[in-house]
Amino acid sequence: MNQPSPRTIALIALAAFAVYLGIYYWPNIAGFVGLIASAVAPLALGLVLAYPLNILMSFFERHFLPASDNRLVCRLRPAISLVAALLTLVVVATAVLWLVVPQLIDCVRLLIDEVPVATVALFDWLEESDLITPDLVNSVSASLEAFDWKSHVSDLAGVVMSGVVGAVSGVVSGTATFFLGFIFALFVLLNKERLAVQRDLIMERYLRADLLLRVRYVLGIADDCFHRFLVGQCTEAVVLGALCAVGMLILGLPYPLMIGALTAFMALIPIVGALISGAIGAFLILMVSPVQALIFLIFIVVLQQLEGDLIYPHVVGSSIQLPGIWVLAAVTIGGGAFGIAGMFVGVPLAAAAYRLLRNDVYGIGPSR
Repeated sequence: MNQPSPRTIALIALAAFAVYLGIYYWPNIAGFVGLIASAVAPLALGLVLAYPLNILMSFFERHFLPASDNRLVCRLRPAISLVAALLTLVVVATAVLWLVVPQLIDCVRLLIDEVPVATVALFDWLEESDLITPDLVNSVSASLEAFDWKSHVSDLAGVVMSGVVGAVSGVVSGTATFFLGFIFALFVLLNKERLAVQRDLIMERYLRADLLLRVRYVLGIADDCFHRFLVGQCTEAVVLGALCAVGMLILGLPYPLMIGALTAFMALIPIVGALISGAIGAFLILMVSPVQALIFLIFIVVLQQLEGDLIYPHVVGSSIQLPGIWVLAAVTIGGGAFGIAGMFVGVPLAAAAYRLLRNDVYGIGPSR
C-alpha cells in the first residue's frame, strides 16, 4: 500500500485547518463577504446593464454606422451608437408609460369611487340577509370601546416609522447603486473594443492553449444563447402586445392600447409574464364591465395558447434551441431561487447548458 507523500499530508492538514477556520469564524467571514459584495454590486450591475445595451448598440453600428478607415469616424462611432441605443430605450419606455400610467390612474380613481358604493351595498345585503343583528353590532361596539387604542396606535406608529426609514434608506441605496452601475456600463460600452483586447491578452497569457480554446468555446455558446434569447424575447413581446391590442380593438374591449403595452412589457418575463398581465387587465376591465372582463379572459386564454403553441416556440424556442419542457423547468427553478431575475436568466443559462451537453454527447466541440 502506497503511503501518502509529506506534501499530500500537508495539503490535507491545511485544508482541514481552513475548514475549521471557516466554521469557527463564519460570522466574520460572512460579514466580510457581504461587505465585498455590496462594494462590487455597482460594477456587477453595470456589466449586467451593458450586455443588453451592447446588443442594441451593435445593431446601430452594423446597420447605420459601418466600420470606416476615417479616424474621426472610428472615434465617434461608439459614442453615436451608444447615444442612439439610449434614445431608443428612452422612447420605448416613454411610450409604454404614456400608454399605461394615465389609464391606470383612471382605473384606480374609478376603484376608489366604487369602493364606498360597494361597501354600502354589502352592508345592506348583510342586513337584509339577517347576517348582521343588533346583538352583533352591540358586541362589536363594546369590544371596540374596551380596546386599548393608545398603546396599539403608538406601537403601530413605531413599526410604521421604522418601516418608512428602512424603505427610504433602501430606495436611496438602490438608486445610488443603479446610478453608479449605469455610469460604469457607459464606460464599459465606450471602451468595449479596448477591454476585449485586454481580456484576450490576459487569457492568452495565463491559460494553456487547450484550456483557452475550451473557455472561448463555452463563452461563445453562452453569449450566443443570451443574445438570441434577448432578441427573441423582445420580438415575441412586441408581437404578443400588438396581437393583444388588435384583438381587444376588434372585440370592443376597453383599454386596448394600455393592456397591449402592459402585455408586451410583462411578456419579457418568460411564460408567467403573460399570465400576470392578463390578471391585471381582467381586473381593470372588471371595474368597467364584468361581462367584458369575462370576454377578455376568454380572449387572453386563447391568445396565450396561440403564444405557447406558435409564437414562443418559433420566435424564442427555435432561436435558443431549447425544448419547451426545459424552458418550463428553467423558469420554475430560476424563479424559485432568484425571483423574476431568475426566471429571466434561467432560460438562456439552461439553453447554454443544454447545447454544451448536446455537443459533448454528439462529439462536437473545440477539441473534437
